This record gives sequence, C-alpha cells and structure tokens, in this order.
Amino acid sequence: METAYRLKVILKGSKPPVWRRFVVPSSITLPKLHEVIQILMGWTDTHLHEFILGRQHYGVPDPDWPSDDLKSERRVKLNQLLTREKDRLLYCYDFGDGWEHTLVLEKVLPCGSVALKPRCLAGKRSCPPEDCGGIYGYYDLLKALSDPNSPDHEEMKTWIGAGFDPERFDLDEVNEILSDIR
Repeated sequence: METAYRLKVILKGSKPPVWRRFVVPSSITLPKLHEVIQILMGWTDTHLHEFILGRQHYGVPDPDWPSDDLKSERRVKLNQLLTREKDRLLYCYDFGDGWEHTLVLEKVLPCGSVALKPRCLAGKRSCPPEDCGGIYGYYDLLKALSDPNSPDHEEMKTWIGAGFDPERFDLDEVNEILSDIR
C-alpha cells in the first residue's frame, strides 16, 4: 500500500531556523525529492547536491571524477532510506557555500489521507540567496543590510536587489510552483 511522508526540512545553522514542512509520496525518487527541496527552499538548482545517510552518499556521479563513495541517486526511493518516524537524512547543496539541510520524517501517512503530489504545509523565513557565502556569509549579508553605516551596506543592497525580506515565506507561491512537478 502506497504511503506518504510528512517531512520537515531545516537549513542547518540558521537561527532563527529556515524550515519547511511538506508531504510527498514515500516512493518519491531522490532526483524528484531534490527538485521538491529546491522549490521549497527557493534555491535555483545551479549547483551540485547530494543526500547522505550514515556513510553512504547519493547523488549524480560525474564520469570525470569517479568516486567509490557516491552512489547514483537515480533509482533510489526515499522509502528505501527513511522508514520510521524521526528518521533523518542530510541534503547538501552547493558544495562551495556548503548549504546543509536536515530532513526529518515526521509522520507516515496512508495515501488516502493526502494527495500523491508534493505539497508544502508550512514554513518560516526566506531562503538565503544563492552564492552569498554559506550560512556565515548570509549572516554577514543580513548584518550589512541592517546597518546603513556598514561599509558594505550599499554594495550588499545593490547585490541583493530590491524587495529581499529574510522573514518572507509565501506558502501559496511555493505550492503553485510545486503543482507544476510531473
């Protein structure tokens, strides 16, 4: 019988936390889960990623850089890695900036109670912008933006663009984008 998973993804090191709660079919493949997380968090999918469970790494193997430590994620399903409530999986994105996310299986649900398409249930705070230097670079950015006397204030304001709000999270917007997933 098909089940669904209610998961929570938390950006490690974010204080206050940047997080999303969402539902996916338990049989979702890791490539599709990667796509869902990118939408949930607001990332742009312009960097490499991997999932880590214990010592096993799953991702997209690079034929130019073979690795015995990395298994192809292509056919791996989430329910092969997470089976019980409170099980955890690490999702890493952008190895340069080093964004790490903890995925927690909060609840196993019978499919009759939820839709089989990915759906976001809740979340808090905007995702940091791409290429800002990881979690510490993000906090330096926020500090410079909040202090008009900072020597970096104008440069960071120009770089981030108008309208960035670190507290913003639009559930309807995220679910609209998720609805396009096939």
